[in-house]
Amino acid sequence: MNKSLVIIFITIMLDAIGIGLIFPILPALLRDVTHAENVVPYIGAMVALYAVMQLVFAPVLGAISDRIGRRPVLLVSLGGAAINYILMVLAPSLWLLFLGRAIAGQTSANVSVAMAYITDISAEDQRARRFGLVSAMFGIGFVIGPVIGGVLGDHWLRLPFIVASVLNGCNLALALFMLPESRKPGGEKVALSTLNPLRPLMWAFRMKSALPILLLFFLFSATGEAYAICWALWGSDTFHWSGLMIGLSLGTFGAFQALAQLFLPGPAAMLLGERGAILAGVACACTALTTMALATHGWLVFAILPLFALGGIGTPALQSLATRQVDDAFQGQFQGVLASVVSFASIVAPLVFSSVYSAVQAQWPGAIWLAVTAIYALTVPLVVRL
Repeated sequence: MNKSLVIIFITIMLDAIGIGLIFPILPALLRDVTHAENVVPYIGAMVALYAVMQLVFAPVLGAISDRIGRRPVLLVSLGGAAINYILMVLAPSLWLLFLGRAIAGQTSANVSVAMAYITDISAEDQRARRFGLVSAMFGIGFVIGPVIGGVLGDHWLRLPFIVASVLNGCNLALALFMLPESRKPGGEKVALSTLNPLRPLMWAFRMKSALPILLLFFLFSATGEAYAICWALWGSDTFHWSGLMIGLSLGTFGAFQALAQLFLPGPAAMLLGERGAILAGVACACTALTTMALATHGWLVFAILPLFALGGIGTPALQSLATRQVDDAFQGQFQGVLASVVSFASIVAPLVFSSVYSAVQAQWPGAIWLAVTAIYALTVPLVVRL
């Protein structure tokens, strides 16, 4: 594995640690700032705001990376994330928290640019495995981040944001001084039309072969938002978990996720085919979610986490399928479009899931996971027709 890949993987892992630090303590921070007991709507609104900014700016930044290179766009993205965390440390009021999330959303091209970077330097038969390693780095980040965030947040709510800001500063320095450019800039000027966020989206939607891929990315991303919105609240409401226990549950999931993504995506795709690997992942996720919905003891959640982690084994296969929809000259733009699709899911899903959770919170908090299972079921006919 070459140096560039190692640095990209470290960059993704540090980014995931920074994000994971925040999950266990965000509800408590919002209660502290708003003095409201029910903070579900605020969490949904914050996630949706980030997604709106990403929806507008991700395809633009992806298209720009096709023209000027991946590295400058990645540096801007990492800088925006650091500013977001600094604002969350200092914010005495809700509007500053929202401002930080807006800035982070505007510059949030790190994952899509990293995917384009890996596509630039990888042969087609290497991509599924390397995308699996990307997911593994996220998993490792979510082993470390939530546990540290839960521990630090129990001491002082703002402390995890300080650590997240420092991590993003380290990430920025690593990319600035050690990461080479993967794509030689074409030399053409960035046209004003490139800055139109609708242009890349219209370009992608004209490709009929890409539409099922885009819809699958939307649905899978929508399911992922449920965990960010509801996991900490559900753990507290159902099992009376502390910040440490919430962090441990997320960290344990991250450990199994990392192991699954390190070793299984390549063999799963070879044994089952890319489509079969995606369907196997859906089946595992639905089984785990149904068990979580019915769980009455916290230990059962930890017991089901290995099966839950297997739910992600098809994601690298889907990402590999996606890279074959366009040629190399437009990988950054297409990855930006995929990021916009993910962002659109991140606008809709938090608002939906926060509303559903508010409706079921008093009677049966676990019912939220059955709603996620229903969305997973929608992906099956699309995968079958790929």
